[in-house]
Amino acid sequence: MKPVETPPLKIAPEEAPDEASQAAVAEGLGAHSAGLGLLGDWTPHWIFGRDSDGAAQAGVRYLLAFDWLFVHWLWVAETYRRQGVGSRLLMSAEDAARAKGCQDAYLDTFTFQAPKFYKRHGYREFGRLENFPPGHSRIWFAKRL
Repeated sequence: MKPVETPPLKIAPEEAPDEASQAAVAEGLGAHSAGLGLLGDWTPHWIFGRDSDGAAQAGVRYLLAFDWLFVHWLWVAETYRRQGVGSRLLMSAEDAARAKGCQDAYLDTFTFQAPKFYKRHGYREFGRLENFPPGHSRIWFAKRL
């Protein structure tokens, strides 16, 4: 049997794709993984630290997929640093991951950000991309929860 020919795709960058297009890609990836027996929830989760006016002064964005926690972003405003806020955010994300059955965590950071912070929290380096950005490195860390 002759394979069905499909029309060619128009490949083009988009600065702000609509939500339906983003969902199509996410759902396609999810369906492919599910077909292999790998279930993952790529929904972003957030934990915030807010001041008395309700403004976000700290936050962590994380994903829980394939029994892993991925810490995507962790940020604390300058005035709230060195007060344990980042540690509380990270531990909260780790606790949420454990509650969902995750056994491991990973993240990446840069040498000009917080590699020592993550090492203090038990993360070990498993990869490094030198000179990214120039004069610095991007570092990947993992931790057994």
